[in-house]
Amino acid sequence: MRVELTRFRLLAGKEARAAEWIEFLRAHPREFLETLEPEQMYVETIFREVQDGVTYLSWYSVQGDGAQPVEESSHWFDQKHIEFWDECIDPTYRPVDLITELTAIPERVLATMKPIAHSTGSRATSTRR
Repeated sequence: MRVELTRFRLLAGKEARAAEWIEFLRAHPREFLETLEPEQMYVETIFREVQDGVTYLSWYSVQGDGAQPVEESSHWFDQKHIEFWDECIDPTYRPVDLITELTAIPERVLATMKPIAHSTGSRATSTRR
């Protein structure tokens, strides 16, 4: 299992488009959740911060091992997510990965974090494009 927190920088001038992206995710909760199961993505949280006038989005995730990159997904929702990513995330900025020092998950919760069988295959990555 991987627990990660990674920060990405938005391209300058893409703040409004990134807000549309987040609203798109909020507007499609069923589709969003539908793509998480095959990805073995048990928790995905997106944070926004502004430092010195620059906007960053950070992804916190708890994901099972062995998931495939989201770029390999054929699900329309993932494809739209990738479009937003490519338009808004600065490819010249090296993402900042915080170092996980400790993870504590109660056994009863951990026991539920198991992949389920799907005929559609796996998709995703912890750096959730």
